[in-house]
Order: sequence, then C-alpha cells, then structure tokens
Amino acid sequence: MTTDQLPDAPTAPAGGDGTGGDGTGGEAAAAAERVWRRMRTMVLDRHSRRREVCETLDLSFIRVKALLRLSRGPSTMHELAVSLATDRPYTTIVVDELERRQLVLRTVDPDDRRRRVVELTDAGRDTAHRAERILNDPPEALLQLPPADLATLDRITDTLAGDPDATA
Repeated sequence: MTTDQLPDAPTAPAGGDGTGGDGTGGEAAAAAERVWRRMRTMVLDRHSRRREVCETLDLSFIRVKALLRLSRGPSTMHELAVSLATDRPYTTIVVDELERRQLVLRTVDPDDRRRRVVELTDAGRDTAHRAERILNDPPEALLQLPPADLATLDRITDTLAGDPDATA
C-alpha cells in the first residue's frame, strides 16, 4: 500500500475536536498524524535499508544497532542493553557474536571489576561506518526533490529531530 493509498486519519466534526476552541487543534492533530504516518511509511516500508545493511554485513539488525551504538564510544553491557532495549542475557548473546567476529572487544571495567565494557575493534569501526553509509543513503525520491523543497524539509526535520551528531 502506498502513502497515497493510505486512508486519511478521521477528523473530528467541526467544532467537536475536544479542544473547546475553533476546531484548529483537531485539524492540526489530524495533519500531524497524516505526516507522521507518511514519514513512517517512507522510512520503514518504502525505503528501509535494514535488509540491505543486514545482507551486506551478514549481521542481524540488532547487531548492526549495537555496532552503531558502540561507534559513539565504549559502553558497559548494562548501558548497551538499555540503549538497545534488550534484556541483559540477549545483549550478551549479541555481544558474544560480535566478539566472535572480532568486531568488538569486551574487557573488565577498571573502576568496577563486576562490570564489562564493550568497545569496537578497528574491524568493528569499519563495519559500523559501512552500516552508516548504507543506512544514510537517501532514496531517489528524496534526491529528486527541488532544492527549495529539500531545504524546507531539512529545516523542518532539524527542528523535529535536532542534530543527531550532537547527541551522545
């Protein structure tokens, strides 16, 4: 199903949007829902790079996510589990596989010998960079936008997401 085929979100009847105002709150919420649905469709359904990155790197997507997280710096196993939204045993399985492939190194935390710290090896850094290149490759539809539209979209997405490179 394409974005154009998706049904529009139901809108509240005029004056019945529950805002007690002139109805613009409901219209804005409905528009935001449509925009969000279209963005999800574009990124997750039409132009998802997950399969490509997994096939290219011969890794599951959770392992790719772990490499990308670790590309920002070393992490304890607990921090990695939280950032991946996985439980500790599963995170251990993920790290075991990455370690077996020599993409990560797991060491004892010098400040707390009960904790393990995971960091990328040189091969892991290279693999994470390859993953970033694949995942950040814009779809043709985006490249075909007129420069003014692309600049507007750039400004809007910067406002919505902020600079991803500024976050830790």
